[in-house]
Amino acid sequence: MNYRPEEIEALVRQVVNRVMGEDVPTTTASSSAAKRPLIDADFINQLPPNSTYAVPANALVTPLARQAALERHIKLEEQTVAPPAVAPTSQQVIAIGADHGGYGLKETLKKMLATTLPEYKVVDCGTHSTDSVDYPDFAYAVAQLVGAGRAWRGIIIDGAGIGSCMAANKVPGVRAAMCYDQATAVNSREHNNANVLTLGAGLIGANLAQQIVQTWLATEFGGDRHAKRVEKIMAIEKRFTR
Repeated sequence: MNYRPEEIEALVRQVVNRVMGEDVPTTTASSSAAKRPLIDADFINQLPPNSTYAVPANALVTPLARQAALERHIKLEEQTVAPPAVAPTSQQVIAIGADHGGYGLKETLKKMLATTLPEYKVVDCGTHSTDSVDYPDFAYAVAQLVGAGRAWRGIIIDGAGIGSCMAANKVPGVRAAMCYDQATAVNSREHNNANVLTLGAGLIGANLAQQIVQTWLATEFGGDRHAKRVEKIMAIEKRFTR
């Protein structure tokens, strides 16, 4: 069965309305009554060609609207929502976790944090022995605390640090970076504002790991030109988590 474009648009609108559970205005993109405005092709066709439109944060843009924007040479700039400010605390929380391959290094880092950086409160997400476990479980445990704002930073250790980094980055709000020396630790914080650090216990020794952690925790985000790029990283995430 062939549908006309306007029929397809109506179907899309019905699906979006059903998912959202509310009536969404389709004639305007800025109605204060809608929690998540819907940008449809009709709205895009009312904009002047060769223009730029700032899509409100959390707005839903239909496929036909994107196609109409492409045909009319209209650039859609999707706005991002600033994360809520977190009140400073006297003791910032660091979530730490590891699989069986990273258990020993996790214990070493816990002792280092307790003795040399007592201003941080460490939350141990496991594992608690060298018995074989699956690294994604512990990467998720750490990452979800950071993503939910219940921990300031997260540290995850497995054999290579790669798998845990992949798993952690699936959690909304997390920017995990695998670091293997102090230079990558500085870069991940200064340029990328990483909030989760992953380490490979089979690739680096305990002394280097401690240096990396200390450097990573002490390095501030550079902001400025880097902020715009990090915002674009988070905007990509929001495309798939709405």
